[in-house]
Amino acid sequence: MKVFQTVCRQLRNAKGFSIQAAPCMGFSTSHSCGRKKKVTIYEEVDQEKYSDLVQSVLSFRSHAQTPESLLEEDALLYGPVSKHKPPKQDDETRTPRNWFPLLNPEKRVISNTASDPSIPLKIPLQRNVIPSVTRVLQQTMTSEQVFYLERWKQRMILELGEDGFAAYSSNTFLQGKRFHEALECILSPQGNSKERDGNLESGYIESIQHVLKDVSGVRALESAVRHEGLKYVGLLDCVAKYQDKLCVIDWKTSEKPKPFIRNTFDSPLQVAAYIGAINHDANYSFQVQCGLIVVAYKDGSPAHPHFMDTELCSQYWSKWLLRLEEYTDREKNQNLQKPG
Repeated sequence: MKVFQTVCRQLRNAKGFSIQAAPCMGFSTSHSCGRKKKVTIYEEVDQEKYSDLVQSVLSFRSHAQTPESLLEEDALLYGPVSKHKPPKQDDETRTPRNWFPLLNPEKRVISNTASDPSIPLKIPLQRNVIPSVTRVLQQTMTSEQVFYLERWKQRMILELGEDGFAAYSSNTFLQGKRFHEALECILSPQGNSKERDGNLESGYIESIQHVLKDVSGVRALESAVRHEGLKYVGLLDCVAKYQDKLCVIDWKTSEKPKPFIRNTFDSPLQVAAYIGAINHDANYSFQVQCGLIVVAYKDGSPAHPHFMDTELCSQYWSKWLLRLEEYTDREKNQNLQKPG
């Protein structure tokens, strides 16, 4: 015991070390200090909800850890290590070659007191050779995004099987489609009151009730946009006022909480792309400066609204322009490599 105390004094006096005396020290398993037992992380965790994870962690631990067993444990918990080269230049420092302003100086910005139209715009999307916003973002995902998406897919297939994963994907798509249809009915002035009441039974709709209270003056629903200068198209969910600020609103569904805008991956770029397109589309007589991403949850828990002011929209607009340039460059290179 004296040797241990001597070592502690030496460590306490050493630079960079700080040791606080414990209120009680004992080496016998039967010794008790009379204090409340400290709860471990495994006892604090919700055993029912996370039982599979806890069991996999605890059952894999052995009495003697080795580098090999630690690597195997990491692989079990986190999957294989992703080995990819860092990008040559970060998006924060790059600037688009073909700069285009987010706002159109030739268009007016609607004031908060402007009267709202009785019928929202609903322009059908024309399928043509011009790329869509969704396609551009999908084709220019980073290697890290591709890795995590593929790993998630393989793990889902391992858990559900090929047919089960196909059914899961189909059901997820169908739920998202019904959610947007229900929203269109609720937000449209022509919506049937009985259909609106029926749609309120949805967990997703229940999730966004506190957001809908701040939404008014709907100007567009499920409407196509086209950027005349940059040549891309898209189908936006909604343009309406959120807390008296005109926004492009993007409704998302998720099984996992997404409390921060960074959790929404490329959704801010999508919203910025739609804002820029509206502002340069002759079909829209108004201009938009803000965006809103709303993440709804199936269990009805309160949705997370992520508001994007003009400054934040401008930042994501620059990133969108870079992704659009990357897509255009890839398409040109592929066309050059095709045999004549």
